[in-house]
This record gives sequence, structure tokens and C-alpha cells, in this order.
Amino acid sequence: MRDTVKVHCLNTGEQREVPVGSTLEELIEILGVQSPYLIANAKVNNKTESLAYRVYRPKMIEYVDLSDSSAMRTYVRSLCFILAKAVDDLLPNAEMYIEHAVSKGYYFQIEADLPVGKPELDAIRERMHEIVKADIPFEQVEEETAKVVKLFRERGMEDKALLLETSDLIYSRYSILDGYIDYFYGCLTPSTGYISMFDIQPHNGGYLLRVPNREHPVELEPEVQQEKLLNVYREHLKFLKISRLDNVGDLNKAKREDRMSEVIQVAEAYQANQIANIAEEITRRFEKGVRVVLISGPSSSGKTTFRKRLEVQLLVNMLKPVGISLDNYFVEREKTPLDEHGEMDYESLHALDLELFEQHMIRLMKGEEVELPVYNFVTGKREYKKNYLTMSENSILIVEGIHGLNPALTAHIPPEKKFLVYVSALTSISLDDHNWIPASDNRLLRRIVRDYRYRGYSAEQTISRWNSVRRGEDKWIFPYQENADVMFNSAMIYELAAIRRHAELILMQVPRTAPEYSEAYRLLKFLSYFNYITDRELPPTSLLREFLGGSSFRY
Repeated sequence: MRDTVKVHCLNTGEQREVPVGSTLEELIEILGVQSPYLIANAKVNNKTESLAYRVYRPKMIEYVDLSDSSAMRTYVRSLCFILAKAVDDLLPNAEMYIEHAVSKGYYFQIEADLPVGKPELDAIRERMHEIVKADIPFEQVEEETAKVVKLFRERGMEDKALLLETSDLIYSRYSILDGYIDYFYGCLTPSTGYISMFDIQPHNGGYLLRVPNREHPVELEPEVQQEKLLNVYREHLKFLKISRLDNVGDLNKAKREDRMSEVIQVAEAYQANQIANIAEEITRRFEKGVRVVLISGPSSSGKTTFRKRLEVQLLVNMLKPVGISLDNYFVEREKTPLDEHGEMDYESLHALDLELFEQHMIRLMKGEEVELPVYNFVTGKREYKKNYLTMSENSILIVEGIHGLNPALTAHIPPEKKFLVYVSALTSISLDDHNWIPASDNRLLRRIVRDYRYRGYSAEQTISRWNSVRRGEDKWIFPYQENADVMFNSAMIYELAAIRRHAELILMQVPRTAPEYSEAYRLLKFLSYFNYITDRELPPTSLLREFLGGSSFRY
């Protein structure tokens, strides 16, 4: 029997014989891998694995540090485990909920018998540092799902028990940290000693878990005030609690109890009511001089369908909306500016023909007729199809695109004439109390389905562009979101269960040899927690139809 195995390390470009059964952690030194930042996991044959993973057969290995989103997820996941353990140690009867990403960190709540103030928070922070200093291993246990469900239920962790009970998994893994058990759907660092940088602090009625800066992970992310965004999350969490659908296990249970039709109807009605309220506010502002509604939001947030539904509601309010999509003002593809990585920066404000857009806006505001361009995403060319627009006395201009809230886009229009709307898919339902669903994952899945269906892009192509999209959003969209007069959450309780059937077939086409396979595999695993639902009960005006097809709107 051989006592060595050959591995190909992409970081060094070398192939080496290494001892059979070595962990990825041990191989860092053996292979001479160096990185400017903490290495938190590795991709083995294009599949993300923990550094505790042991190598028994020939493998291709690529180590990733905290500048990579995969490594950062592993770090944050491990940090959340330490936080949960510290809370359990000091407040054993308390319940902790990690709800969502906000203010460059993660917002969490603690429900305890007594209020949790500064002394308690300081004690939790100190306990976390003690756990880190002790460098305790994260243990992984794999067992039949029924037994894992029983274990969590005996510990009073019904959210995790229900998630696994309603999954299709025969075996499930859970993690142990010094006797405390928890569940995470991705890998952890080998031990607590890896987690050296963090903080916790009071934040808007709850607490903020601060994490390393994504661009420069040797310092913490700066705290950013996002009160409007947080209020949108709070409103939706309240709606979820009333609906008794806090977590994915609750959603799956509703499916198994044949209540999904009601869930869809309530979610759609809730969203319709929000749009009607926004239209009412715009109508009131119209009487005070507002003539332009600017709708912004990140990629795949549902801006287009929101705009079309808002236009219908404004017509009901006796206003005549005139709609424009900024996507149609892209410069021709070869003129697209490049980002710092040399990639086409479609998220840049300067990817738009600003001169033409401003010219059209001025002419429309004067009551003149303009012929709108149509951008062909397949050819990367601008086309004209005799689409003429003009504004009348009771018209209001509706402009939709990722740069809608950027003051530079409409600097020539007085502020009192503008109404700003921010749209995003702020996923409020969680996998369980400690595993939130990132809004970026929701949007990426929407985009994968839409790009495949309408733009001829494979999942591999969409995933390969996603990091560039996210960088562009951080630079061009998110800094302006708090400028909004109103925020609209386009995410729906049931949507990932409906998207699953569409996304899986596309994600499965990503070759195992492609670097994008690791992300495709992660998304497939994530989607597997949702029980399938069909989308036949979605109304033709549903925002989700923009991505899944079958919409009564023309795009």
C-alpha cells in the first residue's frame, strides 16, 4: 500500500507527493503555500472543503484566503458558532437569532429572561475571546438524519430539527464545539484559534457582529449606518412571524401540509399592498411638484417588474407613467469601461451613454417626443425599434436602473422634482436561527435563471461575472441606497422553493473542471434544503415571473 499520494497545488503550480491521509491544514506547510491573508479553506477538485479534509487520493488543490468570498463565508460561519457557544455559556436559557447582513456586519438578537445590556454584551465578547484563545477544534459528526433531528429536538433546537426533518437527506452532519452542538451547511475552520478578528456591539435595538473587511481583511469592516435597510428587514420579519414562517423548515412544513397556495397568495398580496402604498405616496408628491421617479437597486432585484407594477398602480391613481429603463442606454459593448481587474465594468455609471440619457430626459420634461433605444444583450449593440415616448400634463417619468439613486445621473433635475425608490431582494426567511440566507445568493440564483432563459448565458458565465458585479454594486449602488425616499423588498417567502426547479438544471450543467463548479455545487446544496414547489399558482403579474417566465408584462 502506498504511503504517499500526488497532489497538484494551484497556488504554487507544483505537483508533489505527500503523505496519504494528510489534512489540508498540514499540507499548507508541506506544499510551501503562502498567502497575504488567513487561509480559511481550500478548493479540492473545484469543490470547497474544510482544512480538516484529509487527502487519500490524487487531488488538485487551491487554497483560498479571506480575500475570497468562499473563505470569508467559512470564517464568518465559524465566528457565528463561537458567538452562539458564548451566548449559551453565559445565558443558557436565552435564544439567539442571527438575522441578516447589514451595516457591513451581521445583525443579531438575543431573547433572554432579562434585558441584555452592556455588561452582558461585554461578558459575551470576553467569553468569545477565551474560546478563541483556547483554540478548540470544531468537531464534525455525521449520523442518520433521524438521529440528528432527535438530538436537536432534545436540546430544544426545533428550528434545526425541523430543517433537517423536512430535507431529503438520509445522513446529516452537525458540529460540536466543546460540548455545544450546532448546524451549519458549509465548512468551518479547523479550530477556534483561526478566528482572531471580530467585535460585537449594540446596534439599532439589537446587536451587530463585526467581521473582517472583505477588501483588506486585516482590519474590521467599518460600521455603516443603514437604518432604512434595517427597517425594511424588521417589517418583513414581523410579517414572517405573523405568518409563522420564520425559517425554511416552517416553509417546508407548509408545503407538506398543503398550505403553499395560501403562502403564495399572502406573499403576493403583501407585495401588492406595498406597491400600492408607494404609488399613493408618489401621487401625493406629484401634487407638490415631483415629476420623475428614479428606481434603483442591485442586479436581479426585480426593478423592471416593480416598475411595471408601479406604473399600473399609478394609472389607477389617475397619473400617466412614462417608463424608461437605463439598461437600454448602455454604450455598445466594445466601449464598456474596464474595472481595476481589466474586466468589463457593466456596473459603472460610465457604462451608460450619459449624454444621450440626459438629452432624452430634458426633451421629455419639455414635452417633446423622443425615440428610445433598445439594448440587445446578445449582440451588445443599441437598436432602435420606433419606440417613441412623450409626456403630457399628468405624466410622470419612471426611470429604472442600477444608477437611479446616484446624484450624478440626474444632477440637472432639481431634488424637489425627484422621488427615489430602492429595490432589493432582502431575503428575510432563514435556514434556521443561526443560518441566514444572503440576499446576494437570492439575487445570484435569480440572475442565473434569467440569464440562461433570456440572455443565452450559461450558469458558468453568470457565476464567473458575479464577483465583478458585486464589486460594482459596492462602488456604484450600495453607497446611495440610504438616499431613497422609500425601500421596497422584492424577495418573497416562497421564491427559492419555486426557483429550485429552474436553477438546478442550469447549475448541473457547470463542468466539474470549471473553477465555477465550487460555487455551483454550493448553490445546489443550498437549494436542496427547500422542498420543491411548482410555480403554476404564481399570478402572471408576480415579480418572480421576470426570472421564471410566464409574465403578463412585456420585457
